Amino acid sequence: MLKSVLFTLALNSAVLGSQQVPLDFQSDSTTCVLAGGTAKPATWLEKYGPQIDQPFSGPLSFSHLPYHRCLEDEDINFDIAILGMPFDTGVTYRNGARFGPYAIRSGSRRQREARGYTMSWGNNPFESGLKIIDCGDVPVNPFDNALAVDQMQVAYATLLARAVPAQAASFPDGSKVLASRPFGSDGLQKPRIIGLGGDHTIVLPILRSLHQIYGPISVIHFDAHLDTWASYPGQNSEQSRVTHGTFFYLAQEEGLLSNQSIHAGIRCKLAGVADLENDEAVGFQVISTDDIDDLGIPEIIQRIRRRIGSNPVYLSLDIDVIDPGLAPATGTPEAGGWTTRELKRIIRGLAGLNFVGADIVEVAPAYDSAEITGIAAADFVHDFLSLFSVPKPPSPPSSTEEANRNEASFSHTSPFILPNIPLASNVHENTVIAQVVAQEFKDVYNNSKSNMVCDRYAQRARAATTAHLNACCMGFQFLPQAPVMFDVPAS
Repeated sequence: MLKSVLFTLALNSAVLGSQQVPLDFQSDSTTCVLAGGTAKPATWLEKYGPQIDQPFSGPLSFSHLPYHRCLEDEDINFDIAILGMPFDTGVTYRNGARFGPYAIRSGSRRQREARGYTMSWGNNPFESGLKIIDCGDVPVNPFDNALAVDQMQVAYATLLARAVPAQAASFPDGSKVLASRPFGSDGLQKPRIIGLGGDHTIVLPILRSLHQIYGPISVIHFDAHLDTWASYPGQNSEQSRVTHGTFFYLAQEEGLLSNQSIHAGIRCKLAGVADLENDEAVGFQVISTDDIDDLGIPEIIQRIRRRIGSNPVYLSLDIDVIDPGLAPATGTPEAGGWTTRELKRIIRGLAGLNFVGADIVEVAPAYDSAEITGIAAADFVHDFLSLFSVPKPPSPPSSTEEANRNEASFSHTSPFILPNIPLASNVHENTVIAQVVAQEFKDVYNNSKSNMVCDRYAQRARAATTAHLNACCMGFQFLPQAPVMFDVPAS
């Protein structure tokens, strides 16, 4: 049947496309002849080729990227580095985010250079010409917060000081990656780091490191919470002021922020209006979770872009901005958050701003279910990579482009040209044909029930028989087993 043939072709294509051969592949090169005529079994490399990593195998790095211990190997350079910061002793509720870097990398296993293209971005960031690597984790001390914060600052500053690769960055079509490398206050191009938290406290040492390069910067902060409180309630020491809810207040005290920052997704409980007044004094504007319903995604994007302007900007994403029904693995969950899709769309709209770095924090996998939080977090990091490699937001396709894309999809996937389906001589046999063909279409198109594809197919079927057209429409509409025959006027 068509279904089994298509499945076999798809399986062979997928396996061969990964430079591997099907399990039932029979090679003639099972032995080779040595000098003197002695035969020996073929090696793996001779018979099967490179030892590739499957999505579920191999060393754990983000999206199977090259892994380096960048903090000790001082000859390693890069455009974008993934850096884990497994620190979680600044939390006020549930800990466990020290395992966040592991969970995010594990969630990225199905992402890789060979399959990095997304329709939403229209590119593959791994083909941008930018050198992207995984620099492992900062070995933070789990007992001394002051020491751990200093370790993270030194690590981040060490990597920021690396020279960027000399080659020009561009996509395979030759288009330049105009937003590839920001310039520091010294006039030199700088690499960028995507931090994997860890709790949100990690942003304080990051901002201290960035300030040394760029001076005061703006922040785009996706979070359910403000994180601009002066201190945690109760008795405090100087060190105890450093938490995942106070780091922006401390950064403002230290002069690290530009006074042009913005939150998005806020919905936490507050002590009162005084919290918002304090937040404004720290330099933030607020976009609440509910604003997505009242303003819409395009207006939220514009408000963020207007607030930031051309300033050097750092993006910090707390996973609890997402509704806990979609991302439960976090330390301080808040009901009523944004969806993963909504936030991804907002992030795409921010392309072209002067980004100097990003992070994703507060992923605590002990509270996860089927890795859904880790997978979502990994997908956001993939968005960050595209965000750093394009000069402007991707444009939605025009109606003509959409029609052409659907036409190409139809032409590529369609196993039939309707007029070639044999036409029986009586209604009963035509009905049987319609049933069989409808089932085939149900199998082939069960994941692509596009109205435009169906319409295009129907247009091609106008000159065909009623049974043929029924077969087409049944394939998409999943009509009952007994097909209903109806008349269709010829075009």
